[in-house]
Formats: sequence, structure tokens, C-alpha cells
Amino acid sequence: MTLTPREVFLELVQGVSEGRWDELHELYAEKTLVEHPFSPFEDEPLRTREELREHFSAGKHLPPLRQEPANITVHETADPEVIVAEFEYRGTAEDGEPFRVPCVFVLRVRDGQIVASRDYIDHISSARRHGVLNELIDTIRS
Repeated sequence: MTLTPREVFLELVQGVSEGRWDELHELYAEKTLVEHPFSPFEDEPLRTREELREHFSAGKHLPPLRQEPANITVHETADPEVIVAEFEYRGTAEDGEPFRVPCVFVLRVRDGQIVASRDYIDHISSARRHGVLNELIDTIRS
């Protein structure tokens, strides 16, 4: 059975929350386009499943977090392949501090796989949750 765009999105954010880094790339088509327009690092788009496998494998090196996707609103569009998902990751950082990272994803899902995604993430909140806010600020300054 082919997953709907909503189901694929939910698998993605739940997989991130559970740290299933070795599986997440399988949600994407072989040829895809994943962009992070608000990234302060001027990230290049990810264009293949293999690039996404490498991207997600970096998650293995982050400190483990207790988090879950929350406050989820999925907007269907006139195009049945496209959804706009508003949500946040909520949890507790390694130092015991609670966090929330607001996000908006615009996904195009075809035949149960993501063929395009624009991921708008609050990178400051994300850096704070991982305890790397100073490193983010240093990167932006340079």
C-alpha cells in the first residue's frame, strides 16, 4: 500500500524524533530535491537518496534527545501530491532544559516517496536544543 503525503510526513517527523537515522532516507525518491531555505549555513540542496542517507547519518553523532513532534497541522493543497505541514519538535535537551523547535515543511510526495521538500526550521532553537548555539553564532559571524 502506498503512503499518502500526510502519512509520509508523519513517518518522517516520527523517525527523526526516534533517531531512526538509518531508515529516513528511504522515505525519499531516488531523485529528489530537499532545500533548507532558512539555513544560516547556506546549505546546498540535497538531490538524491544517497545524499539524504549521508545527511541523516550525521544525526548519529548528535547527543540523544528526548523529543516528539507536536502541535501538528497538515494543510492539504489543490495539488494532491503537495502538503504544507506546520509543527514543532518538543522535548528535553541533554541538560534537562525543555525546548521547542518550530518548523514548516512543504512536501511533494509521489507514489509514497518525497520528491521535493522545502524545510523551514528555526535554526536558532535547533542549535540551542543541541547545545551548539555559540558555534552557530561563530559560523554566522565568519
